[in-house]
Amino acid sequence: MTYPYNNLENFTLHSLLNRSIKLYEYEPSFGMVGEKAMSYSEFMQKINKTIELLRKNGISKGDKVVLLSENMPNWSVAYFAVTYFGGVIVPVLVDFHPSEVHHIIRHSEAKAVFVSDKHISTMEECENTDVEFVIKLDNLRIVDELTTKDYLSQIKQKTKELTQQIYKSANELTKPNEEDLCAIIYTSGTTGHSKGVMLSHKNLVTNAMSMHTKATILKSDVLLSILPLAHTFECTVGLIVPVLHGCSVYYIDKAPTPSVLIKSFDIVKPTIIISVPLIIEKIYKNKILPNFTNSCIVKNLYKASFVRKKLNKIAGKKLIKKFGGKLRLFAIGGAALSPSVEKFLIEAEFPYLVGYGLTETSPMLAASALGETIKLKSTGTVMAGVELKIKNQNSDTGEGEILALSPSIMMGYYKDEEKSKEIMEDGWLLTGDLGYIDKDGFLFISGRSKNVIIGSGGKNIYPEQIEAVINQNEAVLDSLVMEQRSQLIAKIHLNYEFLDKKFKAYNTSDTKAADDIANFLEEMRIDVNSQVSSFSRIIKFIEQRDPFIKTPTKKIKRYIYEN
Repeated sequence: MTYPYNNLENFTLHSLLNRSIKLYEYEPSFGMVGEKAMSYSEFMQKINKTIELLRKNGISKGDKVVLLSENMPNWSVAYFAVTYFGGVIVPVLVDFHPSEVHHIIRHSEAKAVFVSDKHISTMEECENTDVEFVIKLDNLRIVDELTTKDYLSQIKQKTKELTQQIYKSANELTKPNEEDLCAIIYTSGTTGHSKGVMLSHKNLVTNAMSMHTKATILKSDVLLSILPLAHTFECTVGLIVPVLHGCSVYYIDKAPTPSVLIKSFDIVKPTIIISVPLIIEKIYKNKILPNFTNSCIVKNLYKASFVRKKLNKIAGKKLIKKFGGKLRLFAIGGAALSPSVEKFLIEAEFPYLVGYGLTETSPMLAASALGETIKLKSTGTVMAGVELKIKNQNSDTGEGEILALSPSIMMGYYKDEEKSKEIMEDGWLLTGDLGYIDKDGFLFISGRSKNVIIGSGGKNIYPEQIEAVINQNEAVLDSLVMEQRSQLIAKIHLNYEFLDKKFKAYNTSDTKAADDIANFLEEMRIDVNSQVSSFSRIIKFIEQRDPFIKTPTKKIKRYIYEN
C-alpha cells in the first residue's frame, strides 16, 4: 500500500507532526470560534512547552496520561505532546459518569491527567489511583491541590536532579516506533461493557492517510469541530487528518445547540464538518420537512418525483447557506443514516460523505467518495489498504458477518487477552456487524449481529432497519424494536412539542390526550408495517415517556430495555 506523503519518515504521529510543521509553519491551525487561530508554528511551540512540563515531572515513553476535557485548542496540544515522545494518551469522553472516569484512570494506570476547568470536580473525587499530578488544560499548568503531597515534596527537593536525569532537550527526546502503543480509547457500548481499545501510531496514521482516496483535503480547508475529540471518529478525521493536510480547526465554547451552531457556521464559514447522523436528521425533520408538509397543496406536489427533486435541490442550496455558504464536505459516521434523509441529501446535491468503521479500526473501514457514485443505504467502498469479506454468507441474500483486514486494526483490548482473541480470526477482525458487499464493491450494513432477531420462519430481522422506518415520522424522536414473547414490539419516544401542536393537547383533558396518542401510535404502526417485510411487522407500539438512556456517542443502550 502506498500513500502520497513522500516526506514522512514513518507512520508515527511524531513524524506526521514534524512534516506538517515544516510544510504549514505559518498556516492557521487551531482556535476558538470568534478568535484568531494560532499558527502551526505556535502550535508546535505550545507542544514543546507541554512536553517539557511532562518530562520534568517524570513522564516518559510508555507512561499513560488521561485527557478529560471538552473540545478546545489545548486538547490538540496535549494529545500531540503526550504522543510525540512515546507517551500513551487516554482520551475520555466527558459524558462518562464520574465513577466510570475514575475506573478508567485506575484501569489505565495513568500517571498524570489533563483536565479542563469544567471537569476538575471529577478529579477532586478521584481516589486510589497512580496519578501523581494533574494539569489544568485551560492554561497548561499543574494544579497543586490535585497533586500528591509526596510528589510535590519530591519535585521541590530534587528539581535539579530530576531536570538532569529525567528531562531531556527536544533533540534528545525519545521517539515512538510505528508499532508502539499510542492511545487507549475506552468505549461505552450498547452492551454495557467498557473496553480499552489499544491503538498504535501506525493504526492511527495509516487510517488518517487513507482519507485521501475519498476526498481531497486542502490546507485552505476550515473545519468546525462539533463532535467530542475523545471519540475516535472525530479524533482521526477531525484532528489528525487536518494536521496532516495543514487545515485550520475551530471549536465552540458552548453546548452545540441549534442556535449556537447557526451562529458558529456564520462566523467560521466551514468548508468541512464531521458529524453523526443525528445532527443532519434533526435539521431535516425540524427545518426542512415541515416546509413540504405544512401545506396540503405542497405536500401533494412533493409526492411527485420531478417536483420533489426540484424542491429538494432548492432546499439543498439554502441548507449550504445555513452552514455558512462555503461547505464542500459534510462527513457522516458513527451510526446509520436514515434512508429518507439520505435520499433528500442526494436529490439536494448536498456534498456529504458516509463512512463506516469501529473504534477497533481507528476507525475508518469504508466510505463513499466525494463527487463519485453514491448508492442509497450503502457506506461506500473500502478505504486504502483495507480488505473486507463476509463470513457465513447467506446464499440467498449474500449477508453475513463483516470481517476486516487493515493496518489500522487495533493492537487488542487493554488488559484483556481473552476478549482480544475472541474478536480476531487469522488476522481478521470480527466486526460484529452484518451486511453484504455488492458486485461493485459497495458495502451495505444490515445491523449488529448481537441485535438480530430470528423470526418464527427462520428469517433474520434487523431492528435497526425497522427503527429507521419508524424514525422517519416527524413525531418520533427515537425508537427501539425488540422481541417480546416471540413477537415484535416497538418502544417509541415521541416529540411531545410536535404532538401538542398536532392535537392542541394543551386544550384537552389528560384522557383525551392519551387517547389521541394511542390512536396516533396505532396509525403509525399500520403505516410502518406497510413499509417492511411481512416477517418484520410490529405487533404493538408502546409509548416511551422518558428519553432512552444512551451511550456518550448517542446510541441507545439496548441491553437496559431488552432485559
